Amino acid sequence: MDPFYNDISFKISRLITRSYSTSFSIAVSYLNPEIRDAIYSIYGFVRISDEIVDSFHDFDKTELLKKFENDYYEALREGISLNPVLNSFQLVVRKYRIDDELIQAFLNSMRTDLFKNGNYNSSEMKEYIFGSAEVVGLMCLKVFVNGDEKIYEELKDPAMKLGSAFQKVNFLRDLKNDVVSLNRSYFPDFDVNNFNDTVKNKIISDIEDDFSLSVSGIKKLPKDSKLPVLIAYNYYLSLLRKIKSTPAEKLMITRIRIPDYRKMLLLIKTFLTVKLNLI
Repeated sequence: MDPFYNDISFKISRLITRSYSTSFSIAVSYLNPEIRDAIYSIYGFVRISDEIVDSFHDFDKTELLKKFENDYYEALREGISLNPVLNSFQLVVRKYRIDDELIQAFLNSMRTDLFKNGNYNSSEMKEYIFGSAEVVGLMCLKVFVNGDEKIYEELKDPAMKLGSAFQKVNFLRDLKNDVVSLNRSYFPDFDVNNFNDTVKNKIISDIEDDFSLSVSGIKKLPKDSKLPVLIAYNYYLSLLRKIKSTPAEKLMITRIRIPDYRKMLLLIKTFLTVKLNLI
């Protein structure tokens, strides 16, 4: 196999990551090149899947997602795909021995978004977050520990908590789009007419617990993975704090963002934290 095509495949996944998520790209850029490309490839796979269910409104989303899944498994069998995103992803799945149950859990959550409207109950939300976020964290963890099963099992629970925290923060910042545009609310028994600061702060308390439980795992990550994960941790924690200080009614009409200068300050703070072995 000519490595040139594989290199191009990884570059396309990198382009997708940088185009869709500047903040995530900044964090990933601090990984060593081999690990960095693997994380870009995971993001490329989950990003395209998510775009299919949330953005391609003029097309048959069910068929597109089914084709994307079938094309992935064909790529995994053959060791190559003419879709560069799937090509780079299957290479990563093979190299780091990413379990198929993680990929299927993710795709199941994407399929749920195709037909599920209205509110999720507690068990539905838990299952959705596991498939849409926690398993993505576990895929990344496989890469961070280079497939070492012993370390993976030790860090598995904190990684899932971190993925859960990230996803719940995204739910809060995307309330306007999810509720108004997609007629979807992931928080159990969410009522747009009764969403107030008391309800918001209860949700935030749950997210803060997830963040707290994830720290033990970050501390034990391999040195070359700790900095970028901590960058993402601090970025999302900063988002949560800004959401906490934003009135509930405002969350329904705007999407909270962190200014670029603030991102830079977070980056410097995180770099010094790791450099001085403060975590």
